[in-house]
Amino acid sequence: MPGAHQRGDERDRHGDGAWCSDGSHGGFAVGDHARRPSRNSRARPLGSRAVRMPSNHIRPVRPASLYPDVPYDYATVVPAGGLVFTAGACPLDTDGRVVASGDYEAQARQAVANLFVVLEEAGSGPQQVVKTTVYVLSTDRADLVRVWGVVAEAFAPARPPSTLLGVAMLGYPEQLVEIEAVAGAQPA
Repeated sequence: MPGAHQRGDERDRHGDGAWCSDGSHGGFAVGDHARRPSRNSRARPLGSRAVRMPSNHIRPVRPASLYPDVPYDYATVVPAGGLVFTAGACPLDTDGRVVASGDYEAQARQAVANLFVVLEEAGSGPQQVVKTTVYVLSTDRADLVRVWGVVAEAFAPARPPSTLLGVAMLGYPEQLVEIEAVAGAQPA
């Protein structure tokens, strides 16, 4: 392909500077491809710029012990920066069903347990968490505080910075809680 060049194992198959080791475009919206996203790309506003990073620097995390058919990775590890960015941990069992319908505390415990599984698989853990965001399906502050109590207890004695939000809707029917985190990681 004109403009394509080799750099070690990585190929710039599309000639636009987006390095890919698997031969795909890698989801970058750059140059002429900004209007034609690849099958691997996510929607991005036109004119936005992607950070060029070899795809082998990012490691997706999908623990075998969690529900396998979610449409996203449970976390992403960036070894060069030593960070793990998790997706929102949901209160799902291993069959992908929301647990404990109507029970904020039980759903919070399951979401925290799932989050800790993801962190461990990513080479991190609760003591390395540097930030959490906790989403609670409620307009009642008391529900948020009940969920926060479960989260705080799970992380104790650590007290990572956190944002606690009441929201109008979450992704799964009957889901009341979702927790995401940013954590330090050991380089792979």
